[in-house]
Order: sequence, then structure tokens, then C-alpha cells
Amino acid sequence: MSIAEINNRRFELLVRSVVDYAIYMLDQKGHVISWNGGAERIKGYSESEIIGRHYACFFTPEDQQGGLPHRALASALANGRHEDEGWRVRKDGSRFWASVVLDAIHDEHGRHVGFAKVTRDMTAQRNTQVALALTREQLAQAQKMEAIGKLTGGVAHDFNNLLMIINGYADILARRLTDPADLVAIDTIRHAAEQGRTLTRQLLAFSRREPLNPVVVDLPRQFDALRELVHGSLRGDLELTIEVQPDVYPVRVDVGEFELAIVNLAMNARDAMGQGGLLSITAENVQLPNAEVSHLHGAFVAIAVSDTGTGIAPEHLDKIFDPFFTTKDANKGTGLGLSQVYGFASRSGGTVTVRSVPWEGTTFTIYLPKSQEIPAKGKHDAPAEESILPGGRVLLVEDDPIVGNVTASMLRELDYQVMRADNAADALDHLRAGVAIDLVLSDVIMPGGMNGVELAEIIRRNYPLVPALLMTGWSDNAFQEAENWLVLRKPFDITTLRQAIVRAVAEAPREDNT
Repeated sequence: MSIAEINNRRFELLVRSVVDYAIYMLDQKGHVISWNGGAERIKGYSESEIIGRHYACFFTPEDQQGGLPHRALASALANGRHEDEGWRVRKDGSRFWASVVLDAIHDEHGRHVGFAKVTRDMTAQRNTQVALALTREQLAQAQKMEAIGKLTGGVAHDFNNLLMIINGYADILARRLTDPADLVAIDTIRHAAEQGRTLTRQLLAFSRREPLNPVVVDLPRQFDALRELVHGSLRGDLELTIEVQPDVYPVRVDVGEFELAIVNLAMNARDAMGQGGLLSITAENVQLPNAEVSHLHGAFVAIAVSDTGTGIAPEHLDKIFDPFFTTKDANKGTGLGLSQVYGFASRSGGTVTVRSVPWEGTTFTIYLPKSQEIPAKGKHDAPAEESILPGGRVLLVEDDPIVGNVTASMLRELDYQVMRADNAADALDHLRAGVAIDLVLSDVIMPGGMNGVELAEIIRRNYPLVPALLMTGWSDNAFQEAENWLVLRKPFDITTLRQAIVRAVAEAPREDNT
């Protein structure tokens, strides 16, 4: 055997022994004429099964219909080489992502005699790249949402103070005026203020700065109570179905925010079904991660709200949770409903996803983590309106003079005397001076280095018989410290203020006269 024959034999053995690459030859028309071990491992065909067959069998049906196998041969023949990446098909029908090189082979006389084909399975590498790209996209989305959240949280805080003024004085005037026309005007003001309160609530929920009151709830019972609320937000030409699995996990949520999120999704679905349709709500147990959610792990409840409406255009899908983004006509949407849903789901330890097909429908799915606690039996009982106010003097601590004025007026309507303080230090000066104080009502966020929570803690330690009641329009970190305190959310009305005072006084320690 000549040296050339020995070298050819060694080369043939080398090619056959390679298992990480499919290396084989094609004739001039694309039929397989050689096969190595790597080709058998990657593609699943033995040598006897594949020799003589056209290499187009490795392509997907759609690529075959598009003529890709023949175009690749023509490209390699014209240019000497053709390189490509794409889906290929194994013998068992499964697909893999392939990196391929196709070289035209010529003999010593320059005549075309066939092709050399090298294929590598890149599925794992591609999956890693796709996962990395998804993670980067999720990080960028989270950073964008956080930046928008900080902005909207600040706006909502200032707006809540304005609403406090409008709502408070409207409430006071309603108690003093008797003319029916005046009362109608007051009701209109109140209605507008309530709409503004809903807007700020949605903004704060989106920005993750709305103080929450989470409790563990039983979802089947919760949806029974929610059915009429959802049905009332729909039109008569829409059908509603609610299917909640009886064994669905309990979840820990703020009930008000949960109900608002479901109603927001229902109203979005209603607006997408202009010619009638079906709104379906389902709840079932799932294990994450799944095909829709990759960044959460564990046992969750998936609450899906689906409609048969017009769907969402693909170019809008990455913007729908942004505040104020809406595709609705003017005066038909604020663009805050889905922002509230996003904020609620995120703050509850979950997430929300969307799947939509134009002119077929949309499904929003809220994922909420399973709670290990026992569901609450019901909401806390509110203090009775008939409860008698003890009266006396209130020390009002509020740095905004106008908000302070309206709050003081509301307290006087409840027959309280009012003493004012601009900050926590001033409030403590009054207490140290021995002035008789029956209640301290303080804002949470104040200038001067001490917030309302810190003030309330000092009062609890040094003046235990003086009840402390907090109020806030936006609290962020300070509110997290106030979880053991009764907190009024601005804007509030006289009735809510009255109930909070009754509760604060009832929960305060009493002097032991024995």
C-alpha cells in the first residue's frame, strides 16, 4: 500500500471517528454518498439507511417547500462554499438547531464532482443565547418599570394632597349647605375627586408605593363574591364564565388591589369585544418556571382572564403595562388599568403575562405564589358609625399648611379642638410642655429628620395614654415601618376620619384607676 493510500485510509478513519460533527459527502445532485459516526449520532440514520437518499430529507417541510436545499447547493457551486444556520430534522422527526457548511468539491481537472457537508448540533448553545437574551430583556423591562415607578409615585403623592383639599372641603360644604343645586354640585366635585383617587391608587400600585394590607384569601370564595362586581362592569351582549378549581391554593394579597386588578382586566376585555363575545376567568394551580415565566420558581396560582376580542397588535405588546399607554380613543381610557395589574402582581410576589392573537382574542395571566397560611375568614369589622367620639383636643402634625387647614376643619366638624404642629419636633415640644392632648394625628412623611412613624414610636414609649393615628398620601420606606400602626390613606373623608379616630382611641391603653 502506497503512502498516499495509507494517508487516505487514515483520513477516512479520522472522519468516521468524529462524533461531534456530521461529516459526509454528496454527489453532484445532492445524494448522500458517505456517512460518519457524528452524522449517525446527530441525525439518527445509520449508513445503510441514508446512503443514496437526497440530503433534502434533513430539512424541515417548510424549508423543503421553499426550495432551500437546492438553493444551498446552487450557492455552494457558484461561490465555492455555503454557510447557514437553521432548523434541521432528525430521523425521529425531532428538530435541532444546526450550523452547516457546504463546500463544492472539484477534481484535479477542475470538474465538479460533488459536495462536502459538515453539520454541528447547536441546539444547546442557541437555547443558552435565547435564555440570556430573554433575561436581558426582562432586566431592561424591570429597570424601565422601576424608573417610571419612581416618577409616578412622586406625582401620585402630590396629587393625593391636592385631592385631600378638594375632597375634604367638599365634604365639609356638603354638611353645611341645604340648597339642592348646591348639593348636586358638591356630589359632582366628590365624583371627580373619587375618579382622581382611583387614578392615583393605580399609579401607586404600579409604582409599588401603595401601602398594601395583604391577607390570605380562599380564591373560590373570593371569586364568588367578585362575580357580581365583574358582571356589573360588562355589557349585556357579553357572556361571563368563571371557573376556579376547588383545590386552588390560597394566596396572600391585598383584597382591594386584587379585585381592582380583575375588574381592570375585565373592562379591558369588554372594550376589546365591541360586537359581543365571551369573557372567561379561570384559576388553577401551576408549577413555575413554565413556558411563559422563567424567573419565578415554586407553587403558584395562575388566574387567566381571556376574551374573544380584537387582540393586541404585536408592536404594542411590550408597551401595554407602561402607565398612560393606551390604544383606546380619547376619553375612553387612562392607560393606567394594566399598570395597576402589573404593579399588583409584582408586589404580591408574582407576575403577569399576556398572549394575544389579532382578531382572535387575548389572555392575561396573573401568577400569584401559594401561601402556606390558612385563609382569613373575612374582612376586619369596621368600627360602627354609631360609636361615640370621646372629643377633646387633637394635636395635628402636618407640614403642608393647606392640607393641614382642611384636616383641621374636618376635625372641628367632629367637635374636636385642634392644635397645630409643622413637624415632629414641634409636636414633641407641645407634649413635653404638658399640654393636654387626647389624640395625635400625624402625617408620615415630614421634613426635619423625624417622620411620623418615629414620632408615634416616641409617643408610645413616653406618653402611652395618648393615641397616635398616622396619615399618608405616599409613604414608601416609611410605611414599611408603620405596619403596626393605624394609617389613614389620603385623600380621606370625614366618615373615614371618624372611624379611624374611634378605632385609635379604642385600641389605646387606658389609665388604671384601681
